[in-house]
Amino acid sequence: MPSTDQSTQPHAIPFRSITLFLLLTFGIAWGILAAFIFFPATMVGLFGEITGEHPLFYLAVWAPAISAFIVIFRWSGLEGLRRHLGRALLWRCSWPWYAFLLLGVPLVFFVGSFLKGNLSETAFPFPSASSFLVALFFIAIKGPIEEFGWRGLALPLLQRKMTPIWAALVIGVIWGLWHTPAFLLSGTEQSAWSFLPFITGTIALSVIVTPLFNASRGSIFLPALFHFMLINPVWPDAQPYDTYIFALIAIVIVWLHRDSMFTRTNSVTEVVPDKQ
Repeated sequence: MPSTDQSTQPHAIPFRSITLFLLLTFGIAWGILAAFIFFPATMVGLFGEITGEHPLFYLAVWAPAISAFIVIFRWSGLEGLRRHLGRALLWRCSWPWYAFLLLGVPLVFFVGSFLKGNLSETAFPFPSASSFLVALFFIAIKGPIEEFGWRGLALPLLQRKMTPIWAALVIGVIWGLWHTPAFLLSGTEQSAWSFLPFITGTIALSVIVTPLFNASRGSIFLPALFHFMLINPVWPDAQPYDTYIFALIAIVIVWLHRDSMFTRTNSVTEVVPDKQ
């Protein structure tokens, strides 16, 4: 959707609101995890050991979405929040994007695992189909919810001031840095990962998802689906080769979408869409 004059829209979210969004996003997530890092005995005594499935960890992961909802309500009220949430129902996009999301992403992990040499060790990691479905449910309401903040609010705001490629790079760096406390806290998934490949990956993924967001007229569903596919526990361990492959894919996608990635002409710049 082309750039528009935000001042003419009654439910417009001002660019300056990104400061409040980032303060809340980092404050909520870093505050929770920092409490476990600096006051482990107290926090464990009150809330138990922190893990990737702990309710407080979910709250930290949801920080971008919670912050986006607060910002939108602050400037646009319940009606604006309703319209923003409606973007989760936007699903229309060209078939190559769906092919990439549903077939290309899994292929990256299997090729990466092959390059790593552990593909033959890959096995279904769940004892039953029901346990697998339960795991998928909790994954679906975990990481993908972030997209209401990163792509739903931060990306449109940044695209008012810069081209999509730069907005994608900025969000990729912020997105990666936001995860920093999880790398310092045992019990989280990130504590076993290397930070440099991870932040490289978040930048690459941010670049990949940006043209998808713009091509789908601001869909939050499709970036959330992308996020979901990335963290599906069925895929084999492909680190760090999956990161290398996604970085190459990001370069290819930038080239294929160079007409839109280096201009702001078709960028989605509104957080709250016009009433349909």
